[in-house]
Amino acid sequence: MIKTDILIIGAGPTGLFAVFEAGLLKLKCHIIDALPQPGGQLSELYPKKPIYDIPGFPEVKAGQLVDNLMEQIKSFQPGFTLGEKAQDIEKQEDGSFIVTTDHGTKHHAPIIAIAGGLGSFVPRKPPIANLSLFENKGVHYMVKDPEQFRDKSVVIAGGGDSALDWSIYLADIASEVTLVHRRNEFRGALESVDRVKELKDIGKIKLITPAEIVDVHGGEHLESVSIRMNNNPEEDFELDTDYFIPLFGLSPKLGPIADWGLEIEKNAIKVDNTLDYQTNIPGIYAIGDVNTYPGKLKLILCGFHEATLMCQSAFRRIHPDKRYVMKYTTVGGVTGFDGTRKEAPKAVIRSID
Repeated sequence: MIKTDILIIGAGPTGLFAVFEAGLLKLKCHIIDALPQPGGQLSELYPKKPIYDIPGFPEVKAGQLVDNLMEQIKSFQPGFTLGEKAQDIEKQEDGSFIVTTDHGTKHHAPIIAIAGGLGSFVPRKPPIANLSLFENKGVHYMVKDPEQFRDKSVVIAGGGDSALDWSIYLADIASEVTLVHRRNEFRGALESVDRVKELKDIGKIKLITPAEIVDVHGGEHLESVSIRMNNNPEEDFELDTDYFIPLFGLSPKLGPIADWGLEIEKNAIKVDNTLDYQTNIPGIYAIGDVNTYPGKLKLILCGFHEATLMCQSAFRRIHPDKRYVMKYTTVGGVTGFDGTRKEAPKAVIRSID
């Protein structure tokens, strides 16, 4: 059983920043996320796209923001349960909670902070009749372990950042990478499109456009895919491959959290107030895009604000007899759980003879 002060469900930017704010209050955090890496939408959907409304950053790429947040919370040593979905919740007699994932991992905490963005992400699957027969038998909707594809032939379908980025990454791992897209134009970052074209020119990536994967074939494991050429059906063909990775984005869903007894409004969790973003269940908070209240704005910077107030309220619930006096980090510095400390240089007073 994993025990922590605050159990955060969702490793997007709001959930990650909550770790920092909790750490300033000497509260430990553990994060659950259904995706295999931290960052939520920023890592999975548009890691190379720039964001322009983060204070202090005129422009920052989504993936870079995740890296910065991870570096910022490193000294507070958060735990992670990644690639698992929060499934069941049990309230204990003392008011704390036990949350069990779909893999059976149990977590115990007095505070739950749901920071799941728009919810758990479910991959958008192409309309191929027998695709489900080969799921985890050659068909994968996300890349969890790139080494799985070493020296294998891989077909990737999609035209966004994920498809481009993984095609580039796997070009140095797989024996053969084929990228199939239904249009000639791509929706990803220009530098990624240019890199794919460079790899195509030197024979590291096979690029097939405009085309679509319309069928999959095999026995116990995927063996080939059928490719339809959109401009010339007479050129349709079957391509042998070990793996097929359709990357058409993710659909957000609240998933099992919707059955926890929380008040739901338009697929979002309603919070009682904007003082601490607590839900109708005491001890459970909702922060970031997953919540709703009058005047709600679904912005990362608003999620940071909500995480800060949530942590203050969580501290009071965990330590009702302690009085916390807020100190600015410019004055009090930042002391990590690993013993590291960051603080502004102190002025040196010298006497003049």
